[in-house]
Amino acid sequence: TYRGATGYCPVYNALDTDGTDPQPLNITETFIVDRPREEVYAFWRRLENLPRFMKHLASVDEHDRTNSHWRANLPGEILKLNWNAEITREDENNYIGWQSVEGSMVSNAGKVTFHDALNGSGTELTVDISYFPPAGSLGQGIARLLNGVFEKAVREDVTNFKHYIEGDEYK
Repeated sequence: TYRGATGYCPVYNALDTDGTDPQPLNITETFIVDRPREEVYAFWRRLENLPRFMKHLASVDEHDRTNSHWRANLPGEILKLNWNAEITREDENNYIGWQSVEGSMVSNAGKVTFHDALNGSGTELTVDISYFPPAGSLGQGIARLLNGVFEKAVREDVTNFKHYIEGDEYK
C-alpha cells in the first residue's frame, strides 16, 4: 500500500533498482521439424509466410530484403498492434535476427536459429522473442497479466508451424 501511494519501494531502493524501468518479456522455444534445414529456413525467411501458422499475426508485408511491416491482434482482438521491423543479422540456412525499428508501437527483437537435428533427420529450431509492451510501465503491468496468454499463443504457433510444414497443406 505504501509503495502504491508514494511510488517509493524500499526494497528496490536497497537493491538500487528502478522499478519504473520496464523489463523485456522473453519467450524461448526449441523444437524439431521433419524437413531439411534449407527448406525450413527458406519458408521462415519469407516473412509473409508467418501468418499462415502464427494465429496472432494478421499480416506481414515485406518492403524489401530487410524491412517489413507487421500487424498483430492480442487474444480476443482487444487490441490491434502494428510495427515496422528490420532484419539485423542473417546467416543463410542458419540464423535470422530482427528488431522493431525506432518509434514502433511494439518494441521487440528476436532470432531463429536453424540446425540439423542430432538424429540426422530434420531441423532443430530455436525461437527467441523479446518484447517491451506498449505503454511503458502501464503496458508492462498489462503484459505481465497477458504474458501467459501470449506465451501460450507463441507455443501454439510453434506447434502450428511444425504441423503446417510437416503436413499436406504445405506440400
